[in-house]
Amino acid sequence: MRTLFNKYIITVRCFVLLMLIIMFVFAPFSVSAEEKTDHNADPGVTVLIYHRFGDDRYPTTNVPTARFKEQMEYLKKNNYQVISLQELIFSIKNRQPLPPKAVVITIDDGYKSVYDVAWPILKSYGYPFTVFLYVKATDKNYKDILSWSEIRKMKADGVDFQDHSYSHHRLGDWPKNMDESQYRTWIHEDLLKGSRILSEQLGEKPRFFAIPYGEYNSIVLEEALSIGYEAIMSQDPGSVSLDSDLMLIPREPILGNEWSGIEHFEEVLNRVDMPVKDMDPPPTALSHPFVSRFGCTVKDVNLYVPGTLGIYVSGLGWKPAVVEGNSVYINNDKPLMRHISRITVSGRLKESGRLAMRTWMVIQRPDSAVKRGD
Repeated sequence: MRTLFNKYIITVRCFVLLMLIIMFVFAPFSVSAEEKTDHNADPGVTVLIYHRFGDDRYPTTNVPTARFKEQMEYLKKNNYQVISLQELIFSIKNRQPLPPKAVVITIDDGYKSVYDVAWPILKSYGYPFTVFLYVKATDKNYKDILSWSEIRKMKADGVDFQDHSYSHHRLGDWPKNMDESQYRTWIHEDLLKGSRILSEQLGEKPRFFAIPYGEYNSIVLEEALSIGYEAIMSQDPGSVSLDSDLMLIPREPILGNEWSGIEHFEEVLNRVDMPVKDMDPPPTALSHPFVSRFGCTVKDVNLYVPGTLGIYVSGLGWKPAVVEGNSVYINNDKPLMRHISRITVSGRLKESGRLAMRTWMVIQRPDSAVKRGD
């Protein structure tokens, strides 16, 4: 009897030990969605934006061919993953972990240098990319703009084409002669026309929209959302995380002399997103140039090196932020001096030392006291 009892005790102990081993081995893989999100918040994804390639006639929006090749080779040598815009948006929508060291390549307007210069280079690396088309320019056969036949050829080869509006107006500039209803109609009709023509010419409705000139206010975003776009691209600097707003995806412009150099290229790739909410002021159309406070709520201020949290406002410069819990802000007693002002909240991450940032925009209404022009 005692022998059977001892055998039973040994069997129970072996079972318990086996269960402990199983729990120890497999527990690291049983993490919550929230833990996965936190783990992937630091790597993020950089969305690059280009315009012209190898076209010295337009130095402010051009990237020399040699520099573009150097950048694509840099991505390859440093083990960056170039993913499609669709993959990025799918990950954000479905809270799927973002791949480490990931990059998305986008190109605005659809100049012929995309076909002649950029496409062969990108094709040689096997990199996916998205072109946001200035629809009117293609539809009216503007000089130096891709033709529908060239676009269809590229699309058949896997290139993604999306919407950059019909008329390429500065949609964030509220025309002086319009009330809000007329302004909304003006935006809506232009976007609807561009979306319709793209659908007719390419056989599918565009899913993503890049704001012309990257200039927006809340009305522009609302009207674009009403068209049915799944994501909206800005030209605000910054990186993308699972906490990024699908209606305001930041993109890093690579263009001109300084902003196409390899040092700037490395710098933007090293930035990460700072998850925030309750932006103050939000990206509205301002009716006056006086804003007494700039700030937001940061997801977790404890992630950042003390003293590095600050806020930059166009024309007012950078100031260290007042930190109260997860609220960061600066008080202000000066009028905004620019028609368009970007607000950037930034801080240095404790763990990696990387710069985290989030940027948004405010634009003065035509009845404001601020003069037009940046």
